[in-house]
Parts: sequence; structure tokens; C-alpha cells
Amino acid sequence: MNDGALASATSDVVAKALVKTGVAVREAAADDEVAGVRPRWVALPETTEDVAALLGVCAEHDLAVVPVGGGTKLHWGRRPDRCDVLLDLCCLNEILEHAAGDLVVRVQAGVTMAALAEALAAHGQELALDVPLDGATVGGTLATATAGPRALRYGTARDLLIGITVVLADGTTAKSGGKVVKNVAGYDLGKLFTGSYGTLGVITEATFRLHPVPPDRRWVSASYPGPRLETKETGSSLYVPDPPERILVALAASQAEPSAIEIDWPAVDGPYRVSALLEGHAAAHRALAVQDLFHEHAPALDERAAAPRGWAVEVGEVAPEGWGRLPGDEVLVEVRAPVDRGQSVMVEVFDAARTTGLPAASRMWLGDHLVVLIGLPDDADPSAAAGFVALLRGGLEDDCRVRVVTAPHEAARRMDRWGHVGALTLMRRVKERFDPGRRMSPGRYVGGI
Repeated sequence: MNDGALASATSDVVAKALVKTGVAVREAAADDEVAGVRPRWVALPETTEDVAALLGVCAEHDLAVVPVGGGTKLHWGRRPDRCDVLLDLCCLNEILEHAAGDLVVRVQAGVTMAALAEALAAHGQELALDVPLDGATVGGTLATATAGPRALRYGTARDLLIGITVVLADGTTAKSGGKVVKNVAGYDLGKLFTGSYGTLGVITEATFRLHPVPPDRRWVSASYPGPRLETKETGSSLYVPDPPERILVALAASQAEPSAIEIDWPAVDGPYRVSALLEGHAAAHRALAVQDLFHEHAPALDERAAAPRGWAVEVGEVAPEGWGRLPGDEVLVEVRAPVDRGQSVMVEVFDAARTTGLPAASRMWLGDHLVVLIGLPDDADPSAAAGFVALLRGGLEDDCRVRVVTAPHEAARRMDRWGHVGALTLMRRVKERFDPGRRMSPGRYVGGI
């Protein structure tokens, strides 16, 4: 038997073993690619038990597995080193239990965030997470640790998660937190798996703490001038007339208690808009207090240029356009910085854009730190995009983290996607503990984990 025939026979044996689990399995197509890597098969389990059976077969035949939910973030992270089975969790789409009186919900990982929101809203409750991508699922939101502006008040997915069910690389099912059946001793599975990009195992169920839907929501916005290039006898320098950290800190500390503070900066050489979300009782009254605060902290604002949308306060039921959404998904860079570094980040983005000739759009919000998402054009030259990231990372200090969330392959291979990660050694040990055979999304995460 030649190599081709042997490979074909082996493939038939593996395919039969996958089908024998009782799970629907099909051959992969071109649109099933994971960051450019095409799997051999796509499996569609419907229960945690199905996932366990499939991963048991994959372990037996050394098949690499990449889980997928809605596919909205499948191009995030590094290209997998290999991908034999794409584990499509779309059929794990049930809300298993909603204890409305306890403000708790337990759901399967394939439930979309939109479907969950609709079901909870019928009971006057919500999972207080901003989900910027249509079609995102519970599992994908956890696996990528996606959060948005309301993290300021409610925390991130990791904070709202109170229980999780996962299937490990060898097919073992483990649970942690609420309604525990089996634990992996010494590990908080919820915290480990949130943001792990599918490299430790497969999330199949999650239990969350809920909040009542606020009786009122109001947004207040104001515009501020962006960075400027000032030329003096000693040379040129950048400065921000109204540093964003000044208004951010003032808003966060105000008695108005905003639930979210977001900055939209659509062009590096243009103005930026600060928006604050007020929720709950007396939201309209607190919105007026924020209006006064905007005026107090923006003395340099050119009212004529900003009118009517600058100083004209937008208060109503509809959020500013693009609230909580990402500025782009072709080349997307994330910066995490201390709250008082807003001006530094803006200046460095301005300088990197000016040096590389690339326009950049940014959106940032305040949580326990400042999160800045920077989108570059879809057709950005790969070398220029890589140069942008290198300049940005080089210009910011060690207390800021810069990572490339997603980029086309030609640009990504020129970039250091994650930068320095001090906990990398520990993360590799955790990977070895949970997936010693490197079968779960191999290479997708930091350091090629």
C-alpha cells in the first residue's frame, strides 16, 4: 500500500470512528477555514456528552480540534498549527435553566448572546455584557474574554460567570462553580477558560449572575479636540489640548455614577467624542449632572465648531452610533493601559499613523483600566501595519500592553502579536496540564500555546 492509499485508509478509519459517536459529521468546506487553515471534518454535537465522545475519539487518533460558536471571532488569534476537526457548537443552543428569583441563568455554549438577551428581557433581566459582534455566542464570548464599556460597572465576563462545564482534551468532563459535579482540583476553571481561545478544552455550559434591566437609560456626549502637532524652534511635538484622562477620571469619580464611559475617535487628526451611560432610577437627573461636568472639564472646546453635535447633549433612549462596537476587524490592535495614560496612548497612535501613513480609527472605554481598540484600513500594506504595531509598542511603557487581535496573514506574520507576556512560563505549564498532547486549538494563543 502506497503512502496515498495508506493516508486514505487511515482517514476512512478516523471518519468512521467520529461518525460512530452518533454526532453529525461532515467533510469541511472552504468556508470552514480557521484563520486560513482548513480542517478535514466539521462535527456538530448537541450535548456535553456528544462533545466528550468526540474528544475521546480525537485523543485516540491524535486529531487537533478547534471549537467554534457563531464564527464571529474565528479569525482572531494566531493561525492554528493544525486543525483536523472543527467542533461547531451551534447545536448546543438551549437555555437550560433560568432561576429568575435568584438572578441566575445556565445556558449551553452555542446560545447566541442576542437570543439570551431576548429571553432574559421577557423577565426584566439581563446579562450585563456588551457584545460588539452580531451572532456572537456565549462560548465564544467567554473563550475570547470579550467585554465592552459597561465593564466599568458590572465587570467582565469572567466576573459575571459563576459556573462552567468544560470537556478536556481527553474527553473528560469537568465542572466548576455553581452546581459542581466534578472539579479539576486546584483550578478555577471559569477564570482559566475565559480568554483561553479554546486551547485548554471546550466550554459547553455556563452559569451567569444576572441583573435587573434598568428602568431608564440615558447617554450624554461631548466632543473634544484631538492631538495636534505643534512646531517650535526646538522642533515639533504632539500634545492633546484636553487630555482624555481628565474627563474620564472626573466622570468615574462623579456622584452621577455612570455605568459606562466610552471615547470614539474616528480619525487620529480629528476630534474625539466622550459618551457616558447613565442607568437606573433618576438617570435623567444624573445625565444633567454629567452635562455640567462636561462643560466644567472642557474649557478649550471650540463651541462653534462642535455645534450642534458637540456641546448639544444627546440624551435619550438610543445610544450614540456604534456604541460598544469595534472600529474594524481586518487589522485590530488592542491596548490596555492605566487610566491616566489616555493622552499617552492617543499621542502614540497619532505618531504611528503619521509615520506609517495609515489612517487609524479608535474606540476606547474605561474599566479597571483603559481599553483602546485601534482599527487600521482593510487594505493596509502589511509592512506598514506591522510597522504601526512596532512603533505603538515601542512608544508605550511597560505598564501598557499592546496585542494584535486580528490581522490578515501577510500582515500577521510580520508582527509580534502579543508582545512580552510575563506569565508565559506559567501559562505553558497550565497548557501542559490540561492538554499535554497539544490537540486543542494548537498555536492559537500567546507564545504558540
